This record gives sequence, structure tokens and C-alpha cells, in this order.
Amino acid sequence: MTAVETMPTPAPGAFGTAELVTAAKLPPAQAQGVFRAVLDALARPGTVIRFPVDVPDEVPPALLPVLALADLGTGICVLEEDGAPCWSDVVSVATDAPAVPLEKARLAGAVRPVVPQEILRLARGTADAPEDGAVLCLPVTALEGGPVKWRLSGPGVPGERDVAPQGVPDGFVEARAAAVGGFPTGADLLLAAPDGRVMGLPRSTTVTVLAEAGAGAGAATEAEAAADAMTTAVSEEEN
Repeated sequence: MTAVETMPTPAPGAFGTAELVTAAKLPPAQAQGVFRAVLDALARPGTVIRFPVDVPDEVPPALLPVLALADLGTGICVLEEDGAPCWSDVVSVATDAPAVPLEKARLAGAVRPVVPQEILRLARGTADAPEDGAVLCLPVTALEGGPVKWRLSGPGVPGERDVAPQGVPDGFVEARAAAVGGFPTGADLLLAAPDGRVMGLPRSTTVTVLAEAGAGAGAATEAEAAADAMTTAVSEEEN
């Protein structure tokens, strides 16, 4: 896997904060369309779903789930570059939802690459309230054609499904494995491409990294070892 390289997202200053807030206030029909796309993506892991095509181009696709699902009682977090114009403010004004630290967010979206440590910080809920686990939508370059294939299995996947997204951060699969290791607790992830397509990776899905061409079984073994090390480190931190 390689570091994510996404298309540049518009900064609030490029259009004016007021204009972006207006664009980010999704009308009911658009919000319902995004909501249906999110549900479909999480119900059918690895299937490519499209967000509504009439959503304003100024709004980064990875923010659409937050804009459609947030309300007054939902803590949100927008991951953006330090010192950059604040998409967090735009989203908070557009949704009236409170901005909170990543660890407390129920909904999170990113307008920059996400690092594995941030996936490990996502809220996972509890055994009594697994629904409190976070939903994070992060940007990728594309949903097909990546250098490494993943094999998905679990609820919603008929047998197995192979996917190969492009621009996934290094260490993503291992961090996600640690974040969902306590099922039914865990975080649900969405991968959003610049063209408005999205793929879901709910916490119930098992992701197995297939060896790259010519890499042999050693690559798979190294990936498994990395996942075990990540899970152990998280367990020690929680204890």
C-alpha cells in the first residue's frame, strides 16, 4: 500500500465560508440520498455505491455522511490540515452539530489523509452500546486498481469479495483490525473517492490482505504479524 494521494479539496477561502455553508446544508432529498448510500455501502461491504450526483462539487465527498447524518445531539469531527481554513466550522454551522475531539465523535470525515493512529482513536462503543462506535469516512484516490488486493468476508458479503482501493494509507488494514477486534464494538469505515463513489467497511467485515504479485507468502505473513503487534499495543494501552 502507498500513502494516500487524493484530489485537492476546496478550501473555504476559495469560495467563501458563507457559500460553502450554503452548499453544505444538504436539502432533505440530498440528505436522504446520502443516507441511503451510506446504509447500502455498510450493508454490502466492498460494493461500490454512488452518492447523489446533484450534491454541490464544492463539498468533499468524505464529508457527505457527516452532513447528512449529524444533528444537534451528534458529536462530529473533521480531520483537516493544521492551520488550514476550517471545514470543521463549515460543517458545524451547516448541521448545528457540536464539534468534538476525534475520540468522542460519533461521525467523522476527513479532507486530508488519515493516519493509522487516528483510526485507533475512534470511538468503539461498549458491549452494552455498540451503536456508540464511530463512523469515519476517509478519502482515497479511487476504489479500484490499487496495488494490493483485499479479500472481504462476513455479513453482507456473498462468499468472498476482492477489492483493491487506491491511495489507502500505509498501515490502514492493521489499524482497522485492531479497531474492530472487540466486535460488536468497533468503528465503521467508509472509503470515498473524488468522483463521489463510496465503499463500506463495517466492523463486522473481515479484511484479509492478499500478497502482491511476486511477493509470495512472506508478505501475507508479515501483514498478519503487523496486525497482531498492532492489536497487542492497543490492548496494552487500554489496560
